[in-house]
Amino acid sequence: MRARIYQPSRNAMTSGMAKTRKWVLEYAQGSAREIDPLMGWTSSDDTQTQVRLRFDSKEEALDYARANGIDAVVTEPHKRKPNLRHRGYGENFATDRRGPWTH
Repeated sequence: MRARIYQPSRNAMTSGMAKTRKWVLEYAQGSAREIDPLMGWTSSDDTQTQVRLRFDSKEEALDYARANGIDAVVTEPHKRKPNLRHRGYGENFATDRRGPWTH
């Protein structure tokens, strides 16, 4: 059984970093997907692809994979510098602004 261990990236629709701190073990697809001729839905008999295990650290995920005989590949995350402003969003409407606020 093959799996990959990775740290999820942040959601592109938000600036928040929720659900990006934990490591995820996700199984690789074991069989091909099929298209149902009647409804046109995509289906598969492989239920392992529905399993996602979350761990607090990469080492915990690797230990779990070793203990259960899972061939795991680790994908290291690309870390970015956080975009934090000193006073945040409220600075846009501050009364003590040094320069004029224009668009």
